[in-house]
Amino acid sequence: MAEDNFFERVYTIARQIPYGKVTSYGAIAKALGTARSARMVGWAMNACHNMDDVPAHRVVNRKGLLTGKHHFDGTNLMQQLLESEGIVIKDNQIIDLEKHFWAPEIEF
Repeated sequence: MAEDNFFERVYTIARQIPYGKVTSYGAIAKALGTARSARMVGWAMNACHNMDDVPAHRVVNRKGLLTGKHHFDGTNLMQQLLESEGIVIKDNQIIDLEKHFWAPEIEF
């Protein structure tokens, strides 16, 4: 199924996000050569909540907002995971996003 393959490609990139870094749904989509599919990347991240090897907490929106936080157990788990990696968050947004942003390699 094509969707499953896309999701697995998203997870492959998400697994590469370094500790203490974040990336965006759009950056993952762009790296996959599907720049307009950021929403599908979001769906993939939502679908991986039982996959311990996919650091979904490190994927945020392009402004650094923790838009996926309601998909984590507990109201602040996503924030707590990021803060444990040294990322400062205020009002559900990453402070100094540029400092923590990781751009995935473009794959073709």
